[in-house]
Amino acid sequence: MDRKKQVLALIGWLAASFVAAGVGARFLPGEWYAALVKPAWTPPDWVFGPVWTVLYASMAVAAWRVWRAWRRGAAHGARGALTAYLVQLALNALWSYLFFGLHRPALAFLELVALWLAIAITLVLFWRIDRLAGALLVPYLAWVTLAGSLNLALWRLNPA
Repeated sequence: MDRKKQVLALIGWLAASFVAAGVGARFLPGEWYAALVKPAWTPPDWVFGPVWTVLYASMAVAAWRVWRAWRRGAAHGARGALTAYLVQLALNALWSYLFFGLHRPALAFLELVALWLAIAITLVLFWRIDRLAGALLVPYLAWVTLAGSLNLALWRLNPA
């Protein structure tokens, strides 16, 4: 496979990941979130942007590595793995709408459980094809675990 095609594919995976990020970013925390009672361990607001930027870039590189293996014919199951990736990407974007857009922490938490499972499945599928691709999703799964804990705490601290 030629270098130009690989670079274009990487750009495509980055675009797909950051489109999902852009959809989620349409729903900002705002006054509603600022007024919520938060646990003491809530990360400062400024942390979220840089962390998510790195995670989305890592996710895209992971998907690109699986795509490359598939294009080389060396990746049994890559189509399913990349489908799982796109599913978790859509679930990721949906969470922001549910939590920040609709102000529904309970519903957002339930959706986040589905997101966590989708990420875990994607990680395992990627790992089977390319260990580095799977490893690139570990920080993402860890961050979503933290986000899930925070979502649950916010729901419990703010029952209305």
